[in-house]
Amino acid sequence: MRASELTLGRTFGVTFEHGEDFFDALTAFCKDNDVQQGYIPMFIGAFSEAEIVGTCNGLTHPEQPLWDRTRVEFVEALGGGTLAHDPATGLILPHIHLAAGLKGEDADGRTSHLLNARVQFLSELLITEVTGPAMTRPRNPDLYDVPLLTFGPIA
Repeated sequence: MRASELTLGRTFGVTFEHGEDFFDALTAFCKDNDVQQGYIPMFIGAFSEAEIVGTCNGLTHPEQPLWDRTRVEFVEALGGGTLAHDPATGLILPHIHLAAGLKGEDADGRTSHLLNARVQFLSELLITEVTGPAMTRPRNPDLYDVPLLTFGPIA
């Protein structure tokens, strides 16, 4: 287990607008507001299209990460995640999970890691900045090179 007491900064209410790319809008928000790390306790909205981690081909090695993606369209969405900082590039590294109801299929649901999405109508987010400790996402070579959230001193 890894744990760290977090020092919180500002909290924002944010809306992404119709047609925006979710991750482009998130990156722009963080840049415009100088948010380098934090968390999204929740967001709600709708996506005209999204790609999430998933496969219809079964899992050959269930213990390994899955890099396949599946596409969903016209979904109602609920999600949350963390925003880590990449000190080498200065970029944020979001880790977002999504629960999505397929509107055209009796609201049948899909839940997984969000890879990309296009906003339909709007997405409403709460974003809380973390000012310390540093939240980074180094890759762990012992666990299939998966990037894992770590806490350390602010550089």
